[in-house]
Amino acid sequence: MNTRDPQEEFVHLVRLGWDLRKLGVGASLVLPRAGQPILEVMSGSQTRVRITVVRRDRGWVFVWRPWWARVWRPGEAVWAEADNAADVIVSAAIA
Repeated sequence: MNTRDPQEEFVHLVRLGWDLRKLGVGASLVLPRAGQPILEVMSGSQTRVRITVVRRDRGWVFVWRPWWARVWRPGEAVWAEADNAADVIVSAAIA
């Protein structure tokens, strides 16, 4: 199941952006006219990290791997409803 709901994607990304802000991490929400919303943050090495949210069978997942990477790897995704999603992203992708 991979159904897109742009408004729900937006809500998840805004919530994540707010949680990252509480951790001292700035983020920018990108809303392209066509395509998927993206939350952009800068990593410690000044590399841009693009976070998207996708629907899976059991819920929404934040992913920050490149769009062309089809294989899920440990440490490159976290459930959007997880209370510690922002912490996981900071330690895995931003730090």
